[in-house]
Amino acid sequence: MEPLSWTGSIAFLNPLLFAALGLLAISILLWIIIGAVTPEERAITNAGGTLSLSAGPQGLAALAVRLTFLASAVILLAYLLLGLVMGTGAGIIGALSQQMLPVWIALVVLYAVSITFKRRLGLYGKLFDSPIGMIGFGLVMFWVFTGFFAAFDMLATHDALSQASGMKNKAPGTPLRGAEEGEFQWYLLGGDNLARDVFSRMVKGSWEVVKIAPLATTFAFMVGITLGLPAGYYGGKLDTFLSFLANLILAFPVILLFYLMVTPEIVETGLPQYMAVVLFAFPMVFFGVLLNARYRTQPKKNFIILAVVLAPLFVLYMSLINAKGSKIDFWPVDLFDIPGGILVVFVSVVFVNSPTVFRIVRGLTMDIKTRDYVAAAQTRGERPWYIMLWEVLPNARGPLIVDFCLRIGYTTILLGTLGFFGLGLPPESPDWGSTINEGRKLLSIYLHPALPPAIALLSLVLGLNLLADGLREESLRD
Repeated sequence: MEPLSWTGSIAFLNPLLFAALGLLAISILLWIIIGAVTPEERAITNAGGTLSLSAGPQGLAALAVRLTFLASAVILLAYLLLGLVMGTGAGIIGALSQQMLPVWIALVVLYAVSITFKRRLGLYGKLFDSPIGMIGFGLVMFWVFTGFFAAFDMLATHDALSQASGMKNKAPGTPLRGAEEGEFQWYLLGGDNLARDVFSRMVKGSWEVVKIAPLATTFAFMVGITLGLPAGYYGGKLDTFLSFLANLILAFPVILLFYLMVTPEIVETGLPQYMAVVLFAFPMVFFGVLLNARYRTQPKKNFIILAVVLAPLFVLYMSLINAKGSKIDFWPVDLFDIPGGILVVFVSVVFVNSPTVFRIVRGLTMDIKTRDYVAAAQTRGERPWYIMLWEVLPNARGPLIVDFCLRIGYTTILLGTLGFFGLGLPPESPDWGSTINEGRKLLSIYLHPALPPAIALLSLVLGLNLLADGLREESLRD
């Protein structure tokens, strides 16, 4: 069986793509230079009363950037569509396009539904009025769907841990020797130093990121919001004490903290579990106080809602902190056990991120509590927690949503760094950081084992940053 080239029968698109990308780079460079040496162009009013930019060098340069970007996007779309139709006839690109078909379908459906109903979807719907936000959202959801489908073994061509004879460090597109009937015939992105499929490890690694980074960030926000609201609203000794604790944690080097957390001596003491007992309780506290503040005047309804929400949260909480054979092993209804390495990473990420979220929420609360609508709520006789959760917090949602996206990106980088240093996650884990670390050892000879996970990590963080920029724009307009 012949090795696959990158583009196969659609190689005629290569010169067009290189030309479009070259023109795009030149137009961006000219746009930057012209913008630096010419005054800012102002909007002028046409006879019809509409606004337009004056036709100057900077406007022409911006138009060139848009046109060359559009041309590049059209050519890349042609690669994708032809690859979907031709499969391996379009080389590695075609095989990858077909393999990722569930992701493309999910993205098309998501965008179609979101754009159709965007006027009814609030801030999320307004995101689709921002080109930057749409691009960022697309990159993020690409990896979210990739991780989701990879978890159900719908994307990987081979097992992420299996080794194939003769495939050690083989180039992308190398056919698999002695492949059994029904088994995928190629290593699309080549083999790594242990003869494992790089493509399968990359898509499996996306699930490791998707299942840890957003959830850990959510827990960190629960902790930061629950402590930041009273600190900013009440001030005084409570604010001083909580701010001191936050600054104390922020003063501790992050990597040193992780090194300490994963040492066998610390793990044996059960410290990560004891930290989980405290940190994982905050979602229950948050939702309990939130609902009680809203429905306190309706006792029966309040009791039912609290029972429906807090009972499953309590069971999940006890399952999270309880593990057989560990320091905390007493709860009989243990639905699942978190592997020790993942628990250490999860707790450490929440612990590191919480103080920063606390400081942001505290600052926003100190500003918002001086507004007239807060004074009106106080005049109505509303209790402090109602004001904090139902008056202050909703009006701080814009900056918090933006920070949430940025913090997921920061957490993703942190997880990659931990994997790179071999901290927390199991050595055979396909997470991107571990894969990059394994590939870097022979980076001067073989680029393909380390490059795909590095590009994946870069694109996800870039997408999160672009998404945050789009949300920031729309929240400011709102």
